[in-house]
Amino acid sequence: MVRRKKEKAKRPRWGVPKGIVLLATPEGWRTSVLTTEGGMLCGRLDVPVDTGPHDARTAAAAMVGELARDFHATDVEVAWDPPREPWSWTARVTPAAPAP
Repeated sequence: MVRRKKEKAKRPRWGVPKGIVLLATPEGWRTSVLTTEGGMLCGRLDVPVDTGPHDARTAAAAMVGELARDFHATDVEVAWDPPREPWSWTARVTPAAPAP
């Protein structure tokens, strides 16, 4: 019998982030990270339910920054747009300028 060579589990390859949608829900903060490849990563933001909007935006920006560094070895900047609704925020994610 021939055995197959075991392959190492590869980390999933997420697309480069290009935008964030942050929503306040009764169950907590939810995020959707939009990628340049057209994908979307959705989930719950790991902060307490009673976290204020400013702190939730800070946590979401930090999460996206970590994703970009971990999966793409790049730093990003997050710019939040003015809210259209009191419970919803969007942000643009762009590559950070290289340090001089």
